[in-house]
Amino acid sequence: MKNKKKLYALFGNPVEHSLSPVMHTTAFNVMKIDARCIAIRVESAGEIIRNIEAMDISGACVTIPHKTAIMDHLDGISESARLIGAVNTLTVTGGRLEGDNTDWKGLVLALKEKIAIEGNTFVVLGAGGAARAAVFGILREGGKTVVMNRTAAKGETLAKEFGCEFRPVSEAGTIEADCLINCTPVGMFPNVEISPVEPETLSHFSCVMDMIYNPLETKMLRDARTAGCSVVSGLPMFICQGGEQIRIWTGRRPPLGDMMKIVLEKLTDDGRDKASR
Repeated sequence: MKNKKKLYALFGNPVEHSLSPVMHTTAFNVMKIDARCIAIRVESAGEIIRNIEAMDISGACVTIPHKTAIMDHLDGISESARLIGAVNTLTVTGGRLEGDNTDWKGLVLALKEKIAIEGNTFVVLGAGGAARAAVFGILREGGKTVVMNRTAAKGETLAKEFGCEFRPVSEAGTIEADCLINCTPVGMFPNVEISPVEPETLSHFSCVMDMIYNPLETKMLRDARTAGCSVVSGLPMFICQGGEQIRIWTGRRPPLGDMMKIVLEKLTDDGRDKASR
């Protein structure tokens, strides 16, 4: 069994249409690593652990809604994941299950292509694991954050934890900031004709980013273009955070170009976006 193919997995709910497995498997193939990645739908963090043990899984991606709950089941957690309060990457090393977070790195790399982070103010829409990674990454890079969330209690808790301001969504058009980032699933396929904010509020920002990568251009981003904003889709962040996972698992540089190519092919297959994060 020396040459047994290594198995990696994506755990979450839902996962059926995610492109993480095909993206990671493509990376392994390009790197000539005998490994593959599969999607497994699970109802609980405990089920993730049971699957890893039963299937001899070497590493995994963790997505909604288990990024926080999985932390109680791990043998070790990186400093950044601990501070964020969410894990999206698991690695089995010497019988230990280690957790990390690559979302914040993907976000930072994607944002820097369009806007400087240091010295600028970013409104982070949402209060879940993705929003936590965004706030952490922006603060780490010298930016300022304002948390905005429909559920005030959850948003206020996040803002207080990171020492930043909280504002309700109704005040989106009154905030003085450089960039708005949607960290919620509002607007994701198949609900592509909805947006988390009113179109008229977007002109208050020079840049608008949506973490959603399917559709490639959400309604919020279309509205932002109309308002004259610079826009950042969720695709670069998705590729970069996945590449960082490959680096953690293999210790080697990920083939980002090949990963981007396969994801774009799948997203535009039959002329429409078909996947979800």
